[in-house]
Amino acid sequence: MEWLTDPEIWLALVTLTALEIVLGIDNIIFLSITVSKLPPHQQPSARFFGLAGAMLTRLALLFSLVWMAKLTTPLFAVLGEEISGRDLILLLGGLFLLFKSTMEIHEKLEGAEHAPEATRKVTSYASAIVQIALLDIVFSLDSVITAVGMTDKLPVMVTAIVIAIIVMMLFAGTISRFVDDHPTIKILALAFLILIGVALIGEGLDMHIPKGYIYFAMAFSVAVEAINLRMRAPQAPPSVQLHDRAPETPPEQRDPPQGN
Repeated sequence: MEWLTDPEIWLALVTLTALEIVLGIDNIIFLSITVSKLPPHQQPSARFFGLAGAMLTRLALLFSLVWMAKLTTPLFAVLGEEISGRDLILLLGGLFLLFKSTMEIHEKLEGAEHAPEATRKVTSYASAIVQIALLDIVFSLDSVITAVGMTDKLPVMVTAIVIAIIVMMLFAGTISRFVDDHPTIKILALAFLILIGVALIGEGLDMHIPKGYIYFAMAFSVAVEAINLRMRAPQAPPSVQLHDRAPETPPEQRDPPQGN
């Protein structure tokens, strides 16, 4: 237990915990968008189980370093580009984020009130948890690889991941409510998911995009939108109205048929 009194170990723990929190931003954004489609009374538990699943996924990957090492072994080649198991996970995760984000933007801006009843979909609790769990695997790869590269002390890596997830649990609800209350922030968050999806596809094709560029773009966009929200008159209604589940119009409120 001598490592407990080593200042370098504590410095590594603090640094790694901060990095784990930063690397969890994309996870929080996806979780907030997915959970927002659930009824309000189900959202807190969905956030909890989603982040708990993220922690278990990261710890499982951390304890299976031998298996993770095998993920880098090329499986096949396409147009001269070798594709490994890790590449496949990143490619599929990136494509899913592009599809999911584009569909969400379409639904929020175009609305579902004119869609046929059969095409209206409401996200179920189980579906939301499954989506979060699957994307957690993709988001966890970078997190675990970062942890392994920072230190060779397994207790330090485990502690940093647990602390980071607890911090995200504490603030996930606040972030989700803020995103829900501001339509432009929700569209901005969906745009971030598209950006992250493109970055994942690039990683899968061995075209590395430094995370610092992505996080700077996200931070700058949020700062600009924060200024817009600050300058907007309090009494002015939002200029963009996003559509959620389309409510049925009560019969007594429907317009009477017009006569000839």
